[in-house]
Amino acid sequence: MELTVGHDVGRAVRVGWRGGDLFHYVYAPAEPRSEAPRPYLHPLRTLAGAVVSLYRPHDHLWHKGLCFGISNFGPDNFWGGGSYRRGEGYRTLDNIGIIEHLDFPVLRCGAGAVGVVERLRWVRRGGDPVVSERRRLGVAVWVDQRAWRLAFETVLRNDGDTEITIGSPTTQGRENAGYGGLFWQGPRSFRGGRVVTATGTGADELMGWRGPWLGFTGRHDGFGPPESLASTLVFRDHPANPGAPTRWFVRTEPYGCLGPAPFFDREYAFVPGAELRLRYDVVIADGERDPAGCAGLAERAGATDLLAEATGDG
Repeated sequence: MELTVGHDVGRAVRVGWRGGDLFHYVYAPAEPRSEAPRPYLHPLRTLAGAVVSLYRPHDHLWHKGLCFGISNFGPDNFWGGGSYRRGEGYRTLDNIGIIEHLDFPVLRCGAGAVGVVERLRWVRRGGDPVVSERRRLGVAVWVDQRAWRLAFETVLRNDGDTEITIGSPTTQGRENAGYGGLFWQGPRSFRGGRVVTATGTGADELMGWRGPWLGFTGRHDGFGPPESLASTLVFRDHPANPGAPTRWFVRTEPYGCLGPAPFFDREYAFVPGAELRLRYDVVIADGERDPAGCAGLAERAGATDLLAEATGDG
């Protein structure tokens, strides 16, 4: 079996391929409360072993590899850092929440896929639970493409009796700051990388672009085989997600980052008793991929239900 799973109980799940790690899923983070502790994936590696994530950069300590969080979640901040409020700008408020791991109903490694089902809860500063979450991860390797696929799904349930308005700094008045949701920050060497769409490549002018997928290509420092000198990540939005196709939060300067932003410029009314389901694919590939290559990876990711296959839970 070439895919492997290791469990550092009480800390992290490690997924590997042919003796090397693909990622650590740190589900019990130990970072300060101001950084909104929540599960994250870091380090993320390509099949060739190149690291394509950054942990706790000095200018944005709350950025952790690939993770899920929301800054404007009613009055609460499950992202970290300052909270942006209309007419006031960023403020340091006593509203930082945490996302707590409860358990893993499913944690398994099959012949061709790894599956994880996790239960979590979102807890506000005062200790009160806000919402419950059920999260699924699926992993499969595409050797012929020199790539691997991560399928990610979260289902949030508003267990309270109050409507939660979900938004972003942009819905509070800050232009082009619509971050919130699944978010990835690349290594320092990815600064100045290329953003890839179905119609071509670009850079920061694609902030807020709307489409079913978006890619990012960056280069690595140091020596290595040709396939390890550059990497490409392709994020795919699921067509059933609210507002699909999504708008994307993406930067190449002053750092490389990317994430679907379903609340970029439109607030979402999360009513009591309702569930909010978001589902994405992330394909991590060795080498630089052009628009046709990225489109092919996104299309392949959309062709099968990896989460059902990996977790046995449709």
